Amino acid sequence: MSVVHRLAAGWLVDHLSFINQCGYEVCGSFAHPGGVTRNTSVTSTEDCHSASTFAATLSSSNGPTYGPGDAIETEGKTAKMRYVFQEEFFDISKPHIAAAPEEQLCQGCPEVSLTEGFFFLFCLVILQKRKRKCVFNQGELDALEYHSKVRKLIWEGTLLLVQEGLKSGFLHHTAAKLSCRKNNVPQHIVCGLAELCEMAKQFPAVNESDHQAVHVLEDEASSAEQDLLSCVTENSSNHAKIIVLMGQKYLVPPKSSFLLSDISCLQPLLNYKKKYDVIVIDPPWENKSVKRSNRYSHLSSWQIKQIPVPALAAPNCLVVTWVTNRQKHLRFVKDELYPHWSVKTLAEWHWVKITRAGEFVLPLDSLHKKPYEVLVLGRVQGDVKEALRKSEGVLPIPEHQLIVSVPCSLHSHKPPLAAVLAEFIKPDVECLELFARNLQPGWTSWGNEVLKFQHIDYFTLLQNE
Repeated sequence: MSVVHRLAAGWLVDHLSFINQCGYEVCGSFAHPGGVTRNTSVTSTEDCHSASTFAATLSSSNGPTYGPGDAIETEGKTAKMRYVFQEEFFDISKPHIAAAPEEQLCQGCPEVSLTEGFFFLFCLVILQKRKRKCVFNQGELDALEYHSKVRKLIWEGTLLLVQEGLKSGFLHHTAAKLSCRKNNVPQHIVCGLAELCEMAKQFPAVNESDHQAVHVLEDEASSAEQDLLSCVTENSSNHAKIIVLMGQKYLVPPKSSFLLSDISCLQPLLNYKKKYDVIVIDPPWENKSVKRSNRYSHLSSWQIKQIPVPALAAPNCLVVTWVTNRQKHLRFVKDELYPHWSVKTLAEWHWVKITRAGEFVLPLDSLHKKPYEVLVLGRVQGDVKEALRKSEGVLPIPEHQLIVSVPCSLHSHKPPLAAVLAEFIKPDVECLELFARNLQPGWTSWGNEVLKFQHIDYFTLLQNE
């Protein structure tokens, strides 16, 4: 399970386990002597052993491992192939910046009053920014005030979850290095998906009256760019599929669907005619570093408000938005964005990033970056009777919860929310992720890099015997 421990404070989550339990087993084919090609049988996702157990079995029996995209043949036939996400991407053994001994999580929560905290942080700011004429700007003051409100909740809740993780052995005080070879980790995978979406605007217009609304994946094949960009693509089978796009291979998990497009080409998602009970949004927030680097696209607040959430949301839809630690963005979501979409704010949760030894990846009181990110949860307001019907048998959203996990080293690879939201939604509901960079079984995903982390080079291929 991706949820390792559940306490009153929140969840300790295994992100890697979630990915590998998505069922990345690809059904191959083999040729019979008579020249007839048939599909091999495939084990359903529910019956599969976890990928970690499977990998351990192979290791103990000296079973072979293969590089992504390698062909596997056994006695003249192609075997079933199982892919697992490379563990090295979650090998966060040490903090990015170590905290002082008295500030480390294992020491317990140091009592820092509001006045003492501001004085301590003020001294640090003077040391770090002594060349600046103004010590604090308004954004920094707002961030310090917010941090002083949530600091104790985050420290104490994380401590409890880390202690449970250490007791169970999921976390280790002395996290050993993984035995996998580091040179197997791709340092840079070319992702031209966003550029492809931009180029798609030059494609001839698609006549919707004679164009399919859904493209259902068959066996592995090159997919025409126009098919993927002009309609929602579905993998309705019980096993993963491989698609080839612009010469690159991508894994599509079972029971998933996606639309590859940018914000100007959302109509195919509306044509899909689904209403979603859960919508998770991870907007590309505008900030100074993004503007300077020019590496990532970003949207203004006005552009984010144009996302047609009301048209996509079912009554009583749960809306979850990832927010950076800039208070400007948090205020915008709560005071402008959610009211614009008729969404009532219910709670603020925090994703806390730790190492495999249970330490914060950054000091909790770091001035540059915090070891946590914010999620704002709300519900679409509308038909009261429908809202009551849909809330029967599910728990109300608590005001504050923590999602504690070892983060992926890949930029913006957020932890999965499906398991932690399960308590607050009915089973088998329709779920949508906007601005997604990876896919999940049972979810529809949209974004201009929606397949980014599905690239086959992020996975290791094992032979399923």
